[in-house]
Amino acid sequence: MMNVLSPYSVKRFRHVLILVSTLVVLTLIVVLLRLSPVPLEDWRKHPLDAAKLSLGINPAPVQLLIPKAKPLSAMAMLGEKLFFDKRLSGSGQLSCASCHAPSHDFGPTTATPVVQGGRLMQQQGFRAVPSLKYLYRQPLFSIGPDAPGDNDQIPTLQQQVALAKASKKAIKSANSTALSASNLVPMGGLFWDGRVDTLQQQASGPLFNPVEMAAHSDQEVAAKLASSPYRNDFTALFGRNIFDNPKLAVSEAMFALSRYQIEDRAFHPFSSQFDAWLQGKARLTRAEVRGYLAFNDPKAGNCAACHMDKVGKDGLPPLFTDYQYEALGVPRNSAIAANGDPHWHDLGLCGPFRQNMKAQTQYCGMFLTPSLRNSARRPVYFHNGLYHSLKDVLDWYVYRDIAPGRFYPKGANGKPVIYNDLPRRYLKNVDTTDAPLNRHLGDVPALTATQINDIIAFLGTLNDGYKGG
Repeated sequence: MMNVLSPYSVKRFRHVLILVSTLVVLTLIVVLLRLSPVPLEDWRKHPLDAAKLSLGINPAPVQLLIPKAKPLSAMAMLGEKLFFDKRLSGSGQLSCASCHAPSHDFGPTTATPVVQGGRLMQQQGFRAVPSLKYLYRQPLFSIGPDAPGDNDQIPTLQQQVALAKASKKAIKSANSTALSASNLVPMGGLFWDGRVDTLQQQASGPLFNPVEMAAHSDQEVAAKLASSPYRNDFTALFGRNIFDNPKLAVSEAMFALSRYQIEDRAFHPFSSQFDAWLQGKARLTRAEVRGYLAFNDPKAGNCAACHMDKVGKDGLPPLFTDYQYEALGVPRNSAIAANGDPHWHDLGLCGPFRQNMKAQTQYCGMFLTPSLRNSARRPVYFHNGLYHSLKDVLDWYVYRDIAPGRFYPKGANGKPVIYNDLPRRYLKNVDTTDAPLNRHLGDVPALTATQINDIIAFLGTLNDGYKGG
């Protein structure tokens, strides 16, 4: 015989069921919040976005404006042949691709801080090889904010310097990148010191550098071009008499190289996991989300203050640089032969390779902020190739001024000689105001060891070639 519950029992059972269900839901919420990489403050302000981000989903996906793949022009196809031609170098052993290898994101292939070159391949370079990727949007070199008023004339470099001196310096923050963009520091240009503005100009730098490709003269290079297998490409593009003018022939060759870098999508594929995530086509892991948040947190990594990661209003994907220059005080690299001379200093913007900024000593020690795209695969970091892992780089950022003894040699007084790659008179140029470089002895580090690992995980999402999960 079936037992029939009384109405009171049914009502009581329902109440118990509701209570248990509520407790289960609340427990799940507490567990979710505790496990979530998203801060509680964000949950309170934007719960739906926080929930999506906790699951690695981009709460606000966008359509990126990415250059479309097109067949290379005849000029770019010639540039591709030039890019891989070792005969153009004085030694006959180096091409552009030797240092800017396509297999290594058009950057160096080895962990040596600088490359070996010269006509006998026995000379050492002075700076780490930068990647040629993502340079197609590099702005022209300039200093400080735009001149006030309606100006039809481009101010000279010295006028820009004067205007910058009159401007108020802003503190860089991941939350105030618009402010930093109008800061008084120099920006744009190519090479570590911005001494040229175009890829055509940049291409001729290594070609004639005596410690790199070490070509002697336009005449020497033009003669090699005239006897190359692609001679007919030259005459078809520039006329039968192109080799009568060696300087013009070399200039056209450099232009072809620049067209190759601009037209070939391999130089700017935007094929990383982060690019897919921005478009809502990929998820991030919990560690990658935590790293992304720490990267953007002004009180933590504050990395986005200089390595901007926001999509442009026009849909252009971020390049993870503000194109500006910073004096970071990176330790001197004794592995570079030139540094064996204690009186030799690489001062970046004000020399020794850039000549027109020598008098502007307020910029001594400043080097271009590189893109972080594919940084997780780079074998060397900073202008002098001192560090070989992102862990070393981030440790240095976090502990530079908290524990300088870890990075700098001791002086006669037993104390670390901070920023030891700069003459003492230029130490004031080193950034000690923008987080995380604003710490002092005894301060709490801006990042924990876990956060450092998380940021490294996030930086791994910037590697090109993501195939999907």
